[in-house]
Amino acid sequence: MSDSQSTTGVASRPAANSDSAAEPVLVSEQLSQAYGSVSVLSDVSVTIESGTLTAVVGPNGSGKTTLLKTLAGLLSPTAGAVHYLGPDAEREIGYLPQRPSFRPQFSTLETLEFYTALVDDDPEELLARVGLRDAAERRVEALSGGMTRLLGLAQATVGDPPVVVLDEPGSGLDPTMRKRTFEVAHELATDGTAVICSSHDLALVEQWADQVIVLDGGSVVDTGSPAKLCNHHDADSLWDVFDIAVEKPDNQVAILGVDDE
Repeated sequence: MSDSQSTTGVASRPAANSDSAAEPVLVSEQLSQAYGSVSVLSDVSVTIESGTLTAVVGPNGSGKTTLLKTLAGLLSPTAGAVHYLGPDAEREIGYLPQRPSFRPQFSTLETLEFYTALVDDDPEELLARVGLRDAAERRVEALSGGMTRLLGLAQATVGDPPVVVLDEPGSGLDPTMRKRTFEVAHELATDGTAVICSSHDLALVEQWADQVIVLDGGSVVDTGSPAKLCNHHDADSLWDVFDIAVEKPDNQVAILGVDDE
């Protein structure tokens, strides 16, 4: 049975890369990360393909942010390696942190004009891509949290990087804004970008992600499309997969929308 024919309850939709063969663009090999004697990641090997949206999920403290920062090249691994296999580009990897910040006195358009000064990008097109065209003249200090996150998403795509890494793009946002961030991420993947994001919103992950990496205790405990994961665990939803795959003490609850390191 194909993913689109699954009866697990996973939304039936074409994968972002369904029209072309996906190729590996970012690979980690036996990646480990430690801070002193504290191990955060252990032996993590993942493959990220072009034209796909990959979601990293896991309980708080599972190492999602550390994994994304290491994949983005912002942290050097304690052991193992990350290999970029994509095309030559002025900017290979774009990154959106959990809490993007910009000069408050700048407008959204001026902000993107600053970041696009050395590349051949139209800042107005970038604003339109994330739905901020009408806020072009609004000062950053007057933006809502959701609009600031969307501006950060636009900044992460400056230079058209082959890989875009988004750390909790919907954290703390209302349902409409959370959905919009995933829609933009999916649109980027449809255009050929490899998009990696972390999220606690399993419903949106189930709806939009092509690949899900389940992280627990700094290790990958399962990976696959939402439908394949549900089929493998005989589960009705990604929530059920999460409960089965992740070991949690009786008093631990995975809380949606809470920042995760």
